Amino acid sequence: MKPLRFLVPVAIATGLIVACKKDNENTTELKIKLTDNPYNATEVNVDIRQVRVNLQDDSSGWVNLETRTGVYNLLDYQNGIDTLIAQSTVPTGRVKEVRFVLGSENSIKIDNKLYPLTIPSGSESGLKIKLNKQLNAHLDSLVIDFDAALSIFQEGTGDYKLKPVLKIK
Repeated sequence: MKPLRFLVPVAIATGLIVACKKDNENTTELKIKLTDNPYNATEVNVDIRQVRVNLQDDSSGWVNLETRTGVYNLLDYQNGIDTLIAQSTVPTGRVKEVRFVLGSENSIKIDNKLYPLTIPSGSESGLKIKLNKQLNAHLDSLVIDFDAALSIFQEGTGDYKLKPVLKIK
C-alpha cells in the first residue's frame, strides 16, 4: 500500500513536467530590435506605437507584440548598436511579416532645426516587412534596420517625407 501512495504524487509531478516542457517547445520568446545605418542629420525621430507579426500566409495569424512605445531617434542606434522595441511569447513557427504602426510624432533635425516627417502611407496600416523566417524554439530575435538614408526625402517645397526602407539584418 505504501509504494502506491508514493507513486501517485510522482506520476502527477512527472505529468506536469512533461506538459510544461511540451508547452515550452511550442512557443518562442520573440524579440524585435531596431538599428540604423549612418545618416547626415542630428536626429531622425520615429514614433513607434505597435509592432505586430504574422505567423500565417493570410491575415488570420497576426499577433500584437508587447511594444515599448515611444519616439526613437534612429541615429542613436548605429554602428552595431540596437535597442529592444518589442517582445512576446508567440507560437513557434514561421514569421511571414512584421508590421510597425507609427504615430504622428515623426521628425528630423537638421542644422538645429526640427522638421516634421510626414508618411504618405503606412501610419494607419503600418510599415510592412515580408519575410519567411523559421523561429527557433524557446528564444529568437529579429534586428530591423530602419534605414534613414534611404527612407527620408526632401521635396521641392522643403518638406520632409518618410518612405521607410526596413530590412532584416
